[in-house]
Amino acid sequence: MYMSENGKIWLATGDERVYLDPAMANRHGLIAGATGTGKTVTLKVIAESFSDLGVPVFMADIKGDLTGMCKEGCENKHILRSIETMGIENFTYTSYPTRFFDVYAKNGHPVRTTISEIGPELLARLLGLNEVQSGVLRIIFRIADDKGMLLLDLKDLRLMVQYVGDNANDFKLTYGNVSAQSLGAIQRALLTLEDDGGDIFFGEPALDIADWFDWDENGRGVMNILECQELFQHPLLYSTFLLWMLSELYEMLPEVGDIDKPKIAFFFDEAHLLFNDAPKALLEKVEQVIRLIRSKGVSVWFISQNPADIPESVLAQIGNRVQHALRAYTPNEQKALRYAAKSFRANPNFDTETVLQELAVGEALVSVLDEKGVPTAVERAGILPPRSSMNIADAVDVQARILASPLAEKYSMIIDRESAYELLMSKYQEQQAAEEEAQAQLEAERAELEKEKEKTALDKEREKLEKEKEKLAREKEKLANRKRSTSYGRRRTSAVSKTVSSAANTVGRELGKQLIRGIFGTLK
Repeated sequence: MYMSENGKIWLATGDERVYLDPAMANRHGLIAGATGTGKTVTLKVIAESFSDLGVPVFMADIKGDLTGMCKEGCENKHILRSIETMGIENFTYTSYPTRFFDVYAKNGHPVRTTISEIGPELLARLLGLNEVQSGVLRIIFRIADDKGMLLLDLKDLRLMVQYVGDNANDFKLTYGNVSAQSLGAIQRALLTLEDDGGDIFFGEPALDIADWFDWDENGRGVMNILECQELFQHPLLYSTFLLWMLSELYEMLPEVGDIDKPKIAFFFDEAHLLFNDAPKALLEKVEQVIRLIRSKGVSVWFISQNPADIPESVLAQIGNRVQHALRAYTPNEQKALRYAAKSFRANPNFDTETVLQELAVGEALVSVLDEKGVPTAVERAGILPPRSSMNIADAVDVQARILASPLAEKYSMIIDRESAYELLMSKYQEQQAAEEEAQAQLEAERAELEKEKEKTALDKEREKLEKEKEKLAREKEKLANRKRSTSYGRRRTSAVSKTVSSAANTVGRELGKQLIRGIFGTLK
């Protein structure tokens, strides 16, 4: 461990040794510089020093080269030269207690969070929602909270969005207007996230930040390393997850004020991704967290290529700075170079802007806070060598450490407890059962009505037939009476009829004769 007699961390050596005061480490730090100038070495040296002090560490490993911290380093010419030129005595190589985490659960314990825990602000950024859609998402979260519905994974949120849409009129007066267009946009964004494999990030058991606070048998703080090589292919997801972790630290830890060393050190590599395209409201909250989390004993270190990558409001909260070499070939790069140089307290012995372009690999401009919290004048210094391995750890070794970790059992099993999805599905099923029962009742009433109609029609037909039958009976009776009357008249008039018939025949014949004579005329 690189320590001075008064308990400060020996960080670098130039004309004089540069010490980092652990009591000022929670004023945060910046490690900046162009690619290949030594930022990773600086990160490892500071992290190792914190661990030796008994401070747990969290690091995002984007390139995979931090895995070597679980193994002791080995001698090489660069380290030997540093030991000799810096006058390091009793230098020993050592491994550090490490635990590995991986969002994709391939090279570390699974890292999950729940929808409820990540909250509407970070989720809106992850989904790429506009201001109006973000407002609707906040309403959805508020309704879920008020109704005691946990949003654990994507299926919970999707069904919650549908539920809010189905009952938008009921929620309008209490929570505000919820447009169908915004709900549709949120559903589409959720489907896109799920198609990209985002469903693996949400669920239980969620990462318990308290598990980072652990020590080995020698009292050294555990190195918690998040494997990010695959996660970094999704920059928005990467930055959102680390912001969530930082916010969890903020919410979990109590106020401690000024303490002799941090409770935990948090290293955020490629920190510019935090702020790229972030809405103003989110930037204000990030600034607030960075400003207030130091009173909870958290030391946050941003690693980026240029200080200009960090918003000024956040950069103003950073007291300890290690600036490796910058290259300036274009007007924008020259402007960034001047910006970086002016961020230091000037040293009258050299021109900061000139030296910044001359730094060799492993060299840096360093400024830290003294005991009174005042930035020291910038020093040109060489960073001390790390004691753990600079090589990437073998995959077999990493897997062995994952299996041997006390956290292996805790995070290996996926839990799916009752949440919004189950509660809403139960509600929808009850509603569906009630609708089916009502439909069945309606069908039964319709069937009964049809029967009544048929019965009524039959009764009417029967009544009609009875009337027809009565009518036929009357007609039959009339016909019978007529027949009886006709039979009596025939018998009574038969003699008269015969006389009349004979007379008619005679008359007919006579009329015929008269008619014939009259026609021919000769008889006349």
